[in-house]
Amino acid sequence: MGRPRIVIVGAGFAGYRTARTLSGLTRGRADIALLNPTDYFLYLPLLPQVAAGILEPRRVTVSLSGTLPHVRLVLGQADRIDLDGRAVHYTDPEGGGGTLAYDRLVLAAGSVNKLLPVPGVAEHAHGFRGLPEALYLRDHVTRQLELAAAADDPGSRAARCTFVVVGAGYTGTEVAAQGQLFTDAQVRGRPLRQGVRPRWMLLDIAPRVLPELDERLSRTAGRVLRERGVDVRTGTSVKEATHEGVLLTDGEFVGTRTLVWCVGVRPDPLAESLGLPMERGRLLVDPHLRVPGRPEVFACGDAAAVPDLNEPGSCTPMTAQHAWRQGRVAGLNVAASLGRGELRPYRHRDLGFVVDLGGAKAAANPLGLPLSGVAAGAVTCGYHLAAMPGNRIRVAADWLLDAVLPRQAVQLGLVRSWSVPLDTASPEVARVPGGPGRHGEPDAPGQPEAGERELGQVVAGPRARRPGPGAAAPGDARGGPSGNRPGGEAAKGRPGGEPAGSRPDDDPPVPEPPPDQPPPGPGTAPGPVKRSDTFTEGDS
Repeated sequence: MGRPRIVIVGAGFAGYRTARTLSGLTRGRADIALLNPTDYFLYLPLLPQVAAGILEPRRVTVSLSGTLPHVRLVLGQADRIDLDGRAVHYTDPEGGGGTLAYDRLVLAAGSVNKLLPVPGVAEHAHGFRGLPEALYLRDHVTRQLELAAAADDPGSRAARCTFVVVGAGYTGTEVAAQGQLFTDAQVRGRPLRQGVRPRWMLLDIAPRVLPELDERLSRTAGRVLRERGVDVRTGTSVKEATHEGVLLTDGEFVGTRTLVWCVGVRPDPLAESLGLPMERGRLLVDPHLRVPGRPEVFACGDAAAVPDLNEPGSCTPMTAQHAWRQGRVAGLNVAASLGRGELRPYRHRDLGFVVDLGGAKAAANPLGLPLSGVAAGAVTCGYHLAAMPGNRIRVAADWLLDAVLPRQAVQLGLVRSWSVPLDTASPEVARVPGGPGRHGEPDAPGQPEAGERELGQVVAGPRARRPGPGAAAPGDARGGPSGNRPGGEAAKGRPGGEPAGSRPDDDPPVPEPPPDQPPPGPGTAPGPVKRSDTFTEGDS
């Protein structure tokens, strides 16, 4: 009898921990394949520091092949799972197809940005779930400040200096906190005309920031943000987004070129495509993380509805803490199903939370002890260094350099707006010209459309992915509170009104590539381009 074949789909917190656990338990006695779109594990909690220029992008990534011995990395995105045939069908980064046969399957596909029926959001907002989105936001914010410094029109200058973040949960709060420090540092040495200061707005329909956390932590975070100059508006969200700004639910129109969508996440629709019992878009599993009726299939992380044994009748929330610990239990139970060890149920109590507010400030409650200020900042840094599976010295070195040296405020232009749409199956991968799609996605465009504009610049046209049935389901945000649901009205038609490409004031069409450069197409990697794509005021 040959070695058992184990396939793990996804290398987020749950998938990576599963692979690491099985690698140590099997030690080459099983064929372990890890299917993931990228060759790294992304430590998401530090992503706001990448967008703020504190950490270099590779600091928050951990090599899969370099840290997972006895695990075979397969680059690709799962398209379909044949449960009866025990096979996973996938598409590799260059559009080729492949199949992985398995004896045991661990589904840890994670989650994607949650969409709500708010007109214009899909076209004009960007999420914050992957490195491409963080790099885009860093470049975009820098570009807006540079364009504002040269703008003659006061209205345009104010709009470019206004940055709107929707969703005051973990991600939104940290993005706004780090963003205000980042932009203040940029204009400190080159003040904007007429004393204009960058303005960050944090919106949430909930009555307070961080509604899913202890009220004392929420008060601490809200106080720090307001003292820093962040315009925190609770009980308010976005009613409509346009390329000139956002209309708030209280009737105010805010001119802006930046809309960051952090209202939460929803499970990857791959789980729902299996046709198995679901719970609000998540695959139902038993306490051993096994799918009922399919003893060879396990699921964990955001894709799984895991029973909370500490609160009977409920499921564990979609948090990194749970995903990381579920990954270990999944690995142990997969090994047990192959005759090594015994099955064990998943049970975990939260040990506390940390929220990085930038600088030396944070809010934390380790073991239930509420902390703020420098003490909380020290606990937060220590927690992240302990939790990261690699790069600890490099991260600490970047923190030290940021404390003594000014940040580099330059835009590299590596990630364009159309390549990181809000509605995407894989926020961890930037779309490329002629790139393959997934789950019904159309191919990436061969070139940016004429409708690519300032506020988010997402190309209006075919969706980057089909929205899953759970797209607007209430309460499926990370942490689950209804307070993270912005916008109270359902869209009555196409979001954003007129397609972006048909607006009369759009930029002219992008010119055809020169004769010596073939146009990109399916299976064609984008090569060097002549510098006809320099930034203009309308290109952000």
